[in-house]
This record gives sequence, structure tokens and C-alpha cells, in this order.
Amino acid sequence: MKIALISEHASPLAATGSVDSGGQNIYVANVARQLARKGHHVDVFTRCDKSLLPLVSRLNGVRVINVPAGPKRQLPKEQLLPYMEDFARFVVQFFRHEPSRYDVVHANFFMSGLVGLRVKESLGIPLVTTFHALGRVRRLHQGADDGFPDERFDIEDRLVRESDSVIAECQQDESDLVSLYQADNGRIDVVPCGFDHEEFHPVDKYAARAELGWPLDRFIALQLGRMVPRKGIDTVVRAIGLCNCALGEEAHLYVVGGNSDEANEIATPEIGRLRVIARECGVTDRVNFLGRRARANLRLYYNAADVFVTTPWYEPFGITPLEAMACSTPVIGANVGGIRYSVAHGESGLLVPPKDPLAVAHGLVTLKRDPQRAQSMGAAGLARAKEMFTWESVADTLSEVYARVAGIDVAADAARHAYNNVHDAWLATGGASV
Repeated sequence: MKIALISEHASPLAATGSVDSGGQNIYVANVARQLARKGHHVDVFTRCDKSLLPLVSRLNGVRVINVPAGPKRQLPKEQLLPYMEDFARFVVQFFRHEPSRYDVVHANFFMSGLVGLRVKESLGIPLVTTFHALGRVRRLHQGADDGFPDERFDIEDRLVRESDSVIAECQQDESDLVSLYQADNGRIDVVPCGFDHEEFHPVDKYAARAELGWPLDRFIALQLGRMVPRKGIDTVVRAIGLCNCALGEEAHLYVVGGNSDEANEIATPEIGRLRVIARECGVTDRVNFLGRRARANLRLYYNAADVFVTTPWYEPFGITPLEAMACSTPVIGANVGGIRYSVAHGESGLLVPPKDPLAVAHGLVTLKRDPQRAQSMGAAGLARAKEMFTWESVADTLSEVYARVAGIDVAADAARHAYNNVHDAWLATGGASV
């Protein structure tokens, strides 16, 4: 198939960990790569946010089209909606000048969905939409801090009605689509996120610590991801304070993420807020902010930690728990959204209420005092991740969805492709046996 992925603010070329660069970037990059590995032609359309980017880049067998829409610099995603008409106009013209027709458009996020709707209207190409976050859920949790206009709700309503398939990333996502958007269950496909086993796998904890220069004898909790308030990192900082000051167990927190390679309060204001909380809790010397790290090195951080902690207020899915599980590291996660689905409570980790530092602290103490249980949870998490959450299986399921909405008989198409390969080989030999 010829597949167009639209991801207006989350480019597969971007470094992850900054404010608007996280799970969606990883999702788009890995889905595109796996689809290309399976023989599909994949193009990713994303907004050009740097002046020196070429119109077309190439990454892992995928074309990345850097769409000129708005200023060629990074902007908060909350400011991008006014540029979507220009984005859509460019994409429609690009499609029209392609030598072969696209079979399906997969839009990621509601603004990409708006572009996808314009393509569907103009060219009749079927549309699949993954929201990655729903506006009404975001507004429920963030209130006045939500920077998106109410117009988002109308766009999402229309996408739910007019998309040929809406991808829910977990059961909670599906439930929210039905209850808040009156979505038709028959047009929802539940497809989770995944991890790359080549990228994330177990290594010896002490070897990882030695490479990172971490102390070998500390009990270390890791928090890794975007540095924004809704990720609930303050809950983990307060939990470290409770461990050390109320529960009598020494514990350290290492925080990876931010908008710069060094932990910089100017580049990442959230770090400044969290440092104040650490000081108030009396654990300034036990909370370490490391800044952004290259994705190729994240495996070391997951493996070096005794436990991975992630406590967002809400989470459409959450890729970082999968990456930790893939490194055989137990997870303490907020009992919300996709984390509730990916982490098996009591088996691969512990689920706790969001915004509950005491529950997190008790979880940390439990795992510190029972390292054998922590080790068995890590092993169970690795097995669960391999069985349920690989990018290969995600791409396989998405391929089936694409084929269905595009009206393509995959089995017949595969047989036709195999026949053509044999026939071409026969012709190449001048008709001899092959």
C-alpha cells in the first residue's frame, strides 16, 4: 500500500523529551519504519519547523515531507491551528502531483485530522485517525491551563463522525470516545503503542550504572519523559521526600528530560518548579535532574534504575512504561489510561492513584525492601511487553485496518505480488526454470 502519515507537530526527525516532542514522535517514527519494512511505501507529512530543512528528508526507508506552513521555527502546538489551512492546501497539491495514488491517510492528532479531512474531501482517500490525546479529556484535567481553543472539540467531533476508522490506543481511550464523543463502536479499532526490542532490552544493572557513572549502592527511581506539569513529576519528588523523611528508607530520584542537554531552568521552567518542591521536601540532594538525553542512550537509564516511576494525571497510552518493561525494570505507574492497560498490577509493577505521593512512596519502599519481588516484576514486565506490545505487531494491525478501509484484499494482493516476483524472475532467465 501507499500510506500517508500526517503528524503536524510531532516529526519523526525531532529529538524526543522536549515540551512538544514525546510519545507521538516515537509512535509516528516507529509505525512508519515498521510499515516500510513490511514493503509499504510510507510518507510522513509534518510541519517544517527549521529554516534549513529540505522539502523531503529520508529516514529508515521513509520519506519525511517537511510541509511549509507557518514560520520555519519551533512553535508550541497550541499555536499551530491557524496554519492548518496552508498545511492542508500543500498536502492536497502534493498528493495530486504524485505519480501513484495514496491508498490511505493516517492522521495523528486532531490538527492532522483536520488536514486529513481536507484530503478526503478533495481526493476521496480514506482517513484513519489517532487522536493521541482527546481535547475534552485534556480540558477536564487541565482546565484553564489548556491552551487549545474550544474549536478543537468541534473538529474532534467531526473526525469521530467522518473518519473511516478511529484508532483507540487502549480501552480507556475507547471508552472516552464513546462517552464524550458518541463514537460508533463499530468504527473504533483498538491498537496499542509498542516498543522496539532492538532499541530496548535488558543489560546488567551494574554495568549500566558504571557506564553512566551512577553510584552502585543507591536505590534509584527513574522518571523519564516530557517535563510538563500534567506528567505528575511533582508527585514522584514528594514521594522521595516521604521515603527519606517519613518512612525511613533512603531513595534517590533521577529525572531525564527537558528542552536542553543540561538541566536548565530557563530552557525548561518545569525543572525550576520541581527543584522548589524538592527543597521544600528536604531532598534537594536526592533528586537529580539530568536534562535531555539522546534516545540511543535511554536503554542505559532504564536498566540502571531499580524502578521506573510515571505518575501523570491522565495518559492516552504512555510509551515509557513499555520501554522500562522491555528493559526488565519494574514500573510504578498512575492507574490511568494506557498505563492501567500496559502495567499488570502486582505482576509487572504497581498501579497507584494519580497525585498520591504517599502511595508512590509505599510502592518504592515495598520494592526496595523486597528486591526479589522487584526482580520478578521486571521479568514479568519483559515477558508482557514482548507478548503484547511490539511495534511489529502494531504495524501488522494497522496494516489490516488500512487495507479494510481502502477496500484492499490483502491476501489476494500478496498472492498477486508473489506471482509477479516469480514471473519477473522467469522472464529474467529467458524462460528457463526458476
